[in-house]
Amino acid sequence: MPTPSMEDYIEQIYILIEDKGYARVSDIAEALSVHPSSVTKMVQKLDKDEYLVYEKYRGLVLTAKGKKIGKRLVYRHELLEQFMRIIGVDEDKIYNDVEGIEHHISWNAIDRIGDLVQYFEEEEHRVKALRLVQKGNEEENMG
Repeated sequence: MPTPSMEDYIEQIYILIEDKGYARVSDIAEALSVHPSSVTKMVQKLDKDEYLVYEKYRGLVLTAKGKKIGKRLVYRHELLEQFMRIIGVDEDKIYNDVEGIEHHISWNAIDRIGDLVQYFEEEEHRVKALRLVQKGNEEENMG
C-alpha cells in the first residue's frame, strides 16, 4: 500500500494526466507546492514500486496499478468533499478538512460515507431536513 505522501503524488499525477494528457515534474511540483527535486525522488520511488513508468526528460505514465489507485484516490477526495457539503461544513474549510482526514480513514468508512452521500442525494428533501435540524441546534446553542 502506498504511504500518504505517495498517495498525494499518485492522486495529483492522475488528475494532471486526466486534465492535460500528461504530467511533468514541474507541473507536479507546482500542484503540490514542493521542490522539483522532491518530485523527482518520489517519482523514482513510484516507478520502482510500479505505480508509474518514468523516463528522465521524457515524462511519466501511470501503470494500470497506478491508474486504478489514482482513480480511487480522486474518488475518495471528491466523495469526502461531497459529504462535507452535505453535512454543512463551510466551503472555505472543506479542502483542508478533506486533506486532513483522507489518509486516516479506512476504505470501509469511505464506502459507508458513500452510502450516506447517496442516501442524501437521492432525495433533496433529506438535505433540507438536515439543514433544519442544524439550524435548530444552532439557535438552541445561542439561546
